[in-house]
Amino acid sequence: MNSDFDDDLTACARLVERGDPDRFRAVMAAPVAARRGLFPLYAFNLEVARAPWVTQEPMIAQMRLQWWRDALAEIAAGGPVRRHEVVTPLALVLDGEAAHLLDALIVARHRDLEKTMFEDETALWSYLENTSGRLLDVAARILGRPLPAGLAADAGAAFGLARWFLAIPELEEAGRAPLPDGRSAAVADLAGRGLERLANARRVAPALAAAQRPALYPLAGTGAILSRVARRPGRVAAGEARPGQLRDRVALMRMALTGRF
Repeated sequence: MNSDFDDDLTACARLVERGDPDRFRAVMAAPVAARRGLFPLYAFNLEVARAPWVTQEPMIAQMRLQWWRDALAEIAAGGPVRRHEVVTPLALVLDGEAAHLLDALIVARHRDLEKTMFEDETALWSYLENTSGRLLDVAARILGRPLPAGLAADAGAAFGLARWFLAIPELEEAGRAPLPDGRSAAVADLAGRGLERLANARRVAPALAAAQRPALYPLAGTGAILSRVARRPGRVAAGEARPGQLRDRVALMRMALTGRF
């Protein structure tokens, strides 16, 4: 952590370190200036992602999500913003458009309140694009400019699918139905489409400015997860989709050095 961080930024960094260690490592691989924007953003994402899971009462979860929507509305309006260890530093790095994009992310997160989550594959892809994809786009905006058309959607969908595969054993244990079709062949096909979308993103990513690249650092290791699932879809249910933290860290180091993922 940087000694120049104030209490709010330090709190955001600690939230991400505890709750989203993959993104924490990705931020720590970025320049210090980038960390000032990315830590509040990822802390926000973590708090929103948690909201549907910290209570068994759907109404309370909806109230939590609405609280964050109200905070974003204050940021978008450009007036006074509520005092909060995440909202306060987030307000310093978001413009109105970015706040609206994050509001749409929260709307998408209402899916997490439902026991049966996706009626078909199209609904799953839409969820991934509107959560992980929008987050990637806002990260790039914070770092200087939006991502090229289609890159946020493809990269976000691929990354989100890989993370979704990792979460499936826990989701099923909680009584959720996380995939529209859980048959092995369908899971392998889904992973294959994730790899196709990752390939689309890879073709566009070299055109990014250097300052934007840390927005994509969380994608390090995404291809390895999707490839493992495409080859052996049973790894998802067994909790074996991730190849290993050492490999993830090597992928992140390579990405930070070369910009390739």
